[in-house]
Amino acid sequence: MYYDPEKNDHGLKWTPFKSCVVPRPIGWISTLGKDGTPNLAPYSQFQNLGFDPPYVMIAANQGLDGVPKNTIVNIEETREFVYNMATYDLREAVNITSAPYPPDVDEFEAAGLEKASSVRVKPYRVAQSPVQLECEYTQSIKIPLNGKDAINLIIGKVLLIHIKDEFITPEGKIDILKIRPLARMGYYDYTSVESMFEMKVPNPILAGGLEGKRWTV
Repeated sequence: MYYDPEKNDHGLKWTPFKSCVVPRPIGWISTLGKDGTPNLAPYSQFQNLGFDPPYVMIAANQGLDGVPKNTIVNIEETREFVYNMATYDLREAVNITSAPYPPDVDEFEAAGLEKASSVRVKPYRVAQSPVQLECEYTQSIKIPLNGKDAINLIIGKVLLIHIKDEFITPEGKIDILKIRPLARMGYYDYTSVESMFEMKVPNPILAGGLEGKRWTV
């Protein structure tokens, strides 16, 4: 089958697009409002951009009221945010923080999460999360949506990376299977990383990039 996304003429009960690109990492993003109120929300349109230096991106539709979401407003006003890795063990807290709370609600408190102070930015980190990235805002891109709303695409530069020692293997790798990162599927479905396998690239020139090594001239 095939369908035109503008016509949405797939004939299925559920729109399938979000299940066509999966799994998607969840950007569990913490920010501060201008008044200092902590904010925490998950975004499944999240990805890393390069690694030397590392950047990340967050994309969020506007709310049902046509207003950008609190996370976007806070990042553009304060120019800082933190990515917290969402995990299977934290799945219920992630779900709680997905609710459309008003700007004066502290989602850390709503979800019963402990705050950890950051080093280079002001927004708090989720203390229970095994990995956090402190980021500074770089730029916004507004992508038209149905001619009236916009997708807000935020790009940020990673300033500092936190990894809990208990999740680093003796070989010096992050223990992904122990962490069980949470990922978004389509519909109401999620998954977590429970298995992995390794494949070495045949081109040695590409190996450094896949390993995340710094480029040298």
